[in-house]
Amino acid sequence: MAILERNDTGAIAQLKMNAPDRLNALSDEMLAALQAQFDTLREDDSIRAVVLSGAGKAFCAGHDLKQMTAGRQSEDGGQAYFQDLFSRCARMMMSIQSLPQPVIAQAHGIATAAGCQLVATCDLAVAAEGTRFGVNGVNIGLFCSTPMVALSRNISRKHAFEMLTTGDFISADKAVELGLINRVVPEMLVEHEALSLAEQIAAKLGTAVKIGKEAFYQQLEMPLDRAYDYTGEVMAQNMLHRDTEEGISAFIEKRPPNWTQ
Repeated sequence: MAILERNDTGAIAQLKMNAPDRLNALSDEMLAALQAQFDTLREDDSIRAVVLSGAGKAFCAGHDLKQMTAGRQSEDGGQAYFQDLFSRCARMMMSIQSLPQPVIAQAHGIATAAGCQLVATCDLAVAAEGTRFGVNGVNIGLFCSTPMVALSRNISRKHAFEMLTTGDFISADKAVELGLINRVVPEMLVEHEALSLAEQIAAKLGTAVKIGKEAFYQQLEMPLDRAYDYTGEVMAQNMLHRDTEEGISAFIEKRPPNWTQ
């Protein structure tokens, strides 16, 4: 049984973390499997959207604490192992946002610590009613410093800091209110909702979405004037695409576009 399952439907790739007995923890094996799939998807022009979910009763419970405990047994007390672990995790997270395809988190149950980080890192997120989100490491004496990076780029500083320092969970409704996720639906509909969103995105011109996703994250880190200069350059290049010209012509002529990609 694969620790990460992939099922493609048309232009949508569904990835399911499949370690329900460990609440889909980001073990060494899970990180490697996710990284391998994202590396593969980066080169797959046939896929235009990705949905990431978890098997069993939870989306993802964060890092595998049993593995982390075992990692402490080395001569340096685990320092090299931990630095390598968090480096691998950061690389996997950054791979999500550098993919040409939008990635949608399909969350249920709990998404805690690095699992909450995973939701925050995905481009979009849909959650089932009753899902709880937290960065709870502080409760066991481990501040969620790396999950903080993604969390603090999704929600306001004070709300992020409260979650990080109290270790409290927030509800799915609160997660929508704070901007951590896009929408919450009954659990029986969460897969349908995630796929519907993916299908809507996959129906757009793939090159335009790819260009736009990269520009979205690039401009967020820029001063306002540089962001406008950069995105102006991006739009000018986008306008030169043959399929963009076709899309504009089709809109003017009130017909469906005949895109080549």
